[in-house]
Amino acid sequence: MSNFGDKVQPAVKKETKNVAIYTVVGVVVMWVGFLILHLIWPEKIPFDYRVILGGIGGGAVAVLNFFLMGMAVQKAVSETDEAGAKRRMQASYSQRNLMQMLWAILAIVLPCFQFAAGILPLLIPGTAIKLKGIKNSIKR
Repeated sequence: MSNFGDKVQPAVKKETKNVAIYTVVGVVVMWVGFLILHLIWPEKIPFDYRVILGGIGGGAVAVLNFFLMGMAVQKAVSETDEAGAKRRMQASYSQRNLMQMLWAILAIVLPCFQFAAGILPLLIPGTAIKLKGIKNSIKR
């Protein structure tokens, strides 16, 4: 019997680990930003358990989104039918966007989350990947 981890290609594991690291660092930076802004404007910017929970939830959704994208690409590459691969990627894109929208709604509606702290982590992986690409192109 094969383990789920055995089905994940090394490239997907490696890049998901990198994105998880970027996201954790980004969420911690966001928390520090919230703390600094809270110290400056305590009546306008909160810093409580809701900010922490929002960052954890948003970060988890962001990393899960990237992992699911990697798995969809892995499966699409193994497809023999190009149209089937394209349908798989389109379905994955729609499902992952729906997941992120549902998280954003929960982060806004549920009082246990600070909405901005829940939504901002969704932007971290894409931003980190773009910054890494810029850094690598500058090195070359």
